[in-house]
Amino acid sequence: MSSINPGLNTIKKQNSSGRRTTDPLAGPRSRLSELGFAVRVFFQFLNGFRVLHFSGPCITVFGSARFHDDHPYYTLARRMGQLIAAHGMTTMTGGGPGIMEAANRGAWENNGRSVGCNIQLPAEQVPNPYTHRQVTFRHFFVRKFMLLKYSYGFVVFPGGFGTMDELFETATLIQTGVINEFPVVILGIDYYAQLGQLLDRMIREGTINQEDVDKILVTDDPGEAIDFLMRSIRTRGWAAPRARWWLFERGWSH
Repeated sequence: MSSINPGLNTIKKQNSSGRRTTDPLAGPRSRLSELGFAVRVFFQFLNGFRVLHFSGPCITVFGSARFHDDHPYYTLARRMGQLIAAHGMTTMTGGGPGIMEAANRGAWENNGRSVGCNIQLPAEQVPNPYTHRQVTFRHFFVRKFMLLKYSYGFVVFPGGFGTMDELFETATLIQTGVINEFPVVILGIDYYAQLGQLLDRMIREGTINQEDVDKILVTDDPGEAIDFLMRSIRTRGWAAPRARWWLFERGWSH
């Protein structure tokens, strides 16, 4: 706790300085500022709907932005993108480097559809060149909504805080019944070994149920992963959206 408290004290000092901030999470601001924030968020959602409406059905791939193209996990994610494309699905990622680039690249190289939902960050998040369609968001919660909305399956590779956030938010939505028939694959048995132990502990303690993790497959084999995903996706089916172009949505020309 001692390593966390100094940071919290710094935040308190900054918030009590009386200076205005553009951070929407830094407490209450003027009502006009809050209204402006809500309007900006609305237009981010609207832009996401316009760009992504005809991009599905998608499988979303998440993982670290820090792996380079000579890393085994990069190679694994690239193969996953190839398999997603081979099964006629769209590969959707966060649009950045590392695992995201690898999955988009695999789909791109296999003549599949490749989509990226980028995020504005000071570092790391540079759009990769292997997407046919890219949309950039300012806020993580808008981006996460889009990555889940158009996806029929979720693949998580080794990653950090952001990857854990996506994994557990998806697991929570499945557990609470907000989304159904949404298979999750974790690729990286060794990397996530301790996470598996934690989930077993949660089951023993009764904080989650066994059925909460039954739709999660942990494997190192992309072939097993795509088979697991497609078995669930085929039972759900895919209803193509009607092309009415009310919001000037972008058709798929690839």
